[in-house]
Amino acid sequence: MKKNLQNRRQFLKAAAMSITVTGLSGCSEELPGFGGKGGKPNLLFIMTDQQRFDALSYAGNKILNTPNMDRLGREGAWFKNAYTQCAVCGPARASMFTGCTVANTKAISNKTAYLPESAGIMPMKTYDEILSENGYECEYYGKWHSPTFRAKIYNNPVTMAGIHKTELGPGHKEAYMQYLNPLYPDRKLKEGELKDTLTDRPYSPDPIDKRFDLKSKGENSNIKVGQSDIHGVTTIPAQYYMPAFEAGEAIHALEKLKDKPFSITCSFHHPHPPYLATEKYIRMYPPEKMVPPVSIDDDMADSPYRNMKKNTDEKYSDPKMIQYFISEYYALVKEIDDRVGQILNKLDELGLTDNTLVVFVSDHGEMLGSHGLRGKFCFYEESSHVPMMIRFPGRIKPGTKVKAPVSNMDLFATILDYMNMPVHPSDGSSLRGLIEGTANEDTYVVTEWLSDLQGKPSHMVLKGGWKLMRPDDSAKKVRKALYNLNDDPHELKNLLGNNADSDRYAVKVAELEACFQNWMERT
Repeated sequence: MKKNLQNRRQFLKAAAMSITVTGLSGCSEELPGFGGKGGKPNLLFIMTDQQRFDALSYAGNKILNTPNMDRLGREGAWFKNAYTQCAVCGPARASMFTGCTVANTKAISNKTAYLPESAGIMPMKTYDEILSENGYECEYYGKWHSPTFRAKIYNNPVTMAGIHKTELGPGHKEAYMQYLNPLYPDRKLKEGELKDTLTDRPYSPDPIDKRFDLKSKGENSNIKVGQSDIHGVTTIPAQYYMPAFEAGEAIHALEKLKDKPFSITCSFHHPHPPYLATEKYIRMYPPEKMVPPVSIDDDMADSPYRNMKKNTDEKYSDPKMIQYFISEYYALVKEIDDRVGQILNKLDELGLTDNTLVVFVSDHGEMLGSHGLRGKFCFYEESSHVPMMIRFPGRIKPGTKVKAPVSNMDLFATILDYMNMPVHPSDGSSLRGLIEGTANEDTYVVTEWLSDLQGKPSHMVLKGGWKLMRPDDSAKKVRKALYNLNDDPHELKNLLGNNADSDRYAVKVAELEACFQNWMERT
């Protein structure tokens, strides 16, 4: 988000204009369209779940090759410093879809995704609801993981992961299982195999898998495990695996809606756990060739997340174990990249490329052994820093690189801007000025964590490569942290806390605290 006086004035002016237009007409005035065919521009929104910022060859990864994701960066704009508004699925998605902070959507945890409309969660419209009101056919495929009632505008029934039966039809998992069952029926386990709790299909576990040791010792391996405890190689062939299904649905939607103004979302489940890649892709990334993270040995004695480290299995601090994890994770990202390529090729084939705004983003990242941690839930770079690219031929200059820090919450305003919709009030800002080089790049971003105020920092402020992790005022035992990413990109030295020279950074802390206060007033 752009936290400066000029943008604040622009926001207030835009909000007032939007309210005035709505109040007078009762509906949004349709603006003229742009694009290759001269009609309304289309939107293709591609999202991955739990993809960290550097799981992208365009971002400099020398092991992982992602030519199709890279294509969007080469042909559009790549945001080098894009951050999630909250490092967990439900809150991050609610903020992306509405352009509002976690505090304002009240979607502070994944549990809020299953609350009814009467609970008052996420009361504001999504960008797709606004597009639908303005003549767009909106369809969503893959994991939704936001309050269910906000998905009612979609014309396809597959809108919700984790919901077994709703008025919206089958959930994402159920739809996938209906597709998978006749193509790859379940079978009895073979020696050394375990059952995947997501697809109920056999897989071969890697040593980092929670049940691997039990199986090798002949003990009961049927214990209940979470998806994050599952690591290995699925027996499901790549052509029937979940990414192929998700991409296939999006491709079918493109073919079906090619002659109408559309907004189509393809929301991939992976590289979210369970960390099971297909045999085809796992071979591309042998564990022994994977490089463990620099920070894997961090004892985190002076970290706000030292309790997370204490509660994480020691396997995630073992370099050899983490090599398996990275292998699985990269294989999942690579598989998605191939599917993204199929979707982009279909867009080309249908002659829709020049008239379609394509957004690629992830909801949050993955620690992947950094600091000896797994998952997300924190403000470290690996968890909060995400890949984000936007392509719109003729409107966005190819090869644009935006270095200013931004939030994926800003996508709401950006999409409406490029889709020629009237400005709709939100807590974010359109990124168009940064893309076109007309906005001030000396900006900052604030991200949130509100579901455990007493156990973790509640906000992160980032500006100029300096990151402040600050606890809520009521949290007396949560450590404040300051990291200089310019000199310490792996966040190994908290410049506050036990640092004897912490007073040297008082001015920098005061600057970032002032940014936070400005953000609080604005939002």
